Amino acid sequence: MTTTAALPEIHTPIAGCAPSTISESTIMTVWPSNAAYGIGRVLGTQYAMRFPDIYIFRIGNLIALLSIPVALAIYFYRIAPFVGQRYTVTNRRVVVQRGIQAKDDRSVDLDRFDSVQVDVLPGQAWYHAGDLVFKLGNVETFRLEGVSRPESFRQVILKARMAHAGVKKSGSR
Repeated sequence: MTTTAALPEIHTPIAGCAPSTISESTIMTVWPSNAAYGIGRVLGTQYAMRFPDIYIFRIGNLIALLSIPVALAIYFYRIAPFVGQRYTVTNRRVVVQRGIQAKDDRSVDLDRFDSVQVDVLPGQAWYHAGDLVFKLGNVETFRLEGVSRPESFRQVILKARMAHAGVKKSGSR
């Protein structure tokens, strides 16, 4: 008769990863697009004009060419050292950070929402951008404005939330 002893549980560390109970680690950071600002959305609406729809010869493309100085001003404003903001996903929360030193402005914990929806406002489609709306039930708990390629960032947030829930569940045994 053979008996087998239970093997000790082995935890293999992953470089750069830490349980949220030990430390907060950055997963991903993105900068909002020009579509985060009202004037950027107005320009995006104008740029999307397709009349006359002959190859690249469109009113929207002409407006885009003529508005380059305004678009550049918006672009540099959004990354300005003391004004600019960025959106960061960590292993604990989603954070809006401001300024050159990335000071936390506002945040939502990963367990304070149960769904994330993409809301594309008028003028954001041309930029391939949208707002990410965080909801707990039917209540909006948080919003990120003008996220470039919002579906990709949404998937990262949902995966981080799922991992956070798994760690929290395993720690409560």
